Amino acid sequence: MKPAKISGTATAYDILDAVELAADPELHGNLAEPAHQILADLVDGGAALGWVEPPSPEEVADLLAHVVSAARAGDAALRVAFVERRLVGLGYWLRYARPTHRPHADLEKLAVAAAVHGCGVGRALTAALVADAREAGIEVLTLDARGDNTGALRLYRSLGFTEYGRLTDFVAVGERRYDKVFYMLDFRRQD
Repeated sequence: MKPAKISGTATAYDILDAVELAADPELHGNLAEPAHQILADLVDGGAALGWVEPPSPEEVADLLAHVVSAARAGDAALRVAFVERRLVGLGYWLRYARPTHRPHADLEKLAVAAAVHGCGVGRALTAALVADAREAGIEVLTLDARGDNTGALRLYRSLGFTEYGRLTDFVAVGERRYDKVFYMLDFRRQD
């Protein structure tokens, strides 16, 4: 594993891509269970990750298999973060499927274990995914987030994403309503 450069934190972690992950059969083979634990814990705590109830272990395993397969085909990027070989975060983007939208991708998930929040793991994962998108020839990387997820929105803005739309009170969690905020990073304007 290559250590990630971390500024301002004592937490040492490694950021791997799908190829590096696959090269370590132990890490790759044991990815679904800790990924499920991170996602389930975050959703249980009210995190805005697209689920109201925690996903099942099978759902997470299927999701990871899909992303890894898409990454092998050049249609996705997966990044994972480890502290001493323990999964602490993951994120991925998927290329849009329609032929007319192929130069674009959507940052689908970014999840960081609560134990390492504030240590730069989310920033490192997102920055790596942005670099992967640029390298893959993506023209526009999009994402959406729940409007109350202020930390994530601040992170995305700090990495150059801009808001391009908002659906007021669109996300329903029980009786609560939240805005759905759309962000984009347009590489065409940066070249």
